[in-house]
Amino acid sequence: MRSFKRWLDRSLAAQAVMIFLLGVGLSALFRRDNHPGLWVIQGLFYAAIGITFVAVHRRRATRAAGTDPRGLVELGRRIRHREVPSEPGERESMRRLVDDQLSLLERNRRWLPYWLGFMGLLTAALLALGVAAGSLTFPLVFAAAMIGLCCWVVWMRRRALDRLHHMRAALREDHERVS
Repeated sequence: MRSFKRWLDRSLAAQAVMIFLLGVGLSALFRRDNHPGLWVIQGLFYAAIGITFVAVHRRRATRAAGTDPRGLVELGRRIRHREVPSEPGERESMRRLVDDQLSLLERNRRWLPYWLGFMGLLTAALLALGVAAGSLTFPLVFAAAMIGLCCWVVWMRRRALDRLHHMRAALREDHERVS
């Protein structure tokens, strides 16, 4: 599983295939009456949008860190495992990457309540429509999925902030110890 995760983390093509397969599967699950060719077209569309977002994010992060995409993947792995690089060049790239990601999270912090509020309003409206129509199965499933998604987003954000703050402190401590 570790090698699959590493391969998926490094390869943009693997990520595109994964998004495509998920898109086709979700289209087939929710749109059973459509032709399978339409499922494939929708999967390709979702994959194109997803990979565009991933490529733009990866390019921005590689520029901020001053490294190549493979180096960025390695820096991300080290951040996740809380490993401080020993080489000065890697430490500097890590410091720039951590600072960039922390500033990005701080800038996006102000939009999180609005996003959560919008998701809550969307869920409440769908529940109201379900009550009015007399069918609560889909609205309740949607509400449970939306609550799960929102909780997951908040948890992942908190986890990323903890890791980045820990790495920033470790890099500062290491820099002060070396100086």
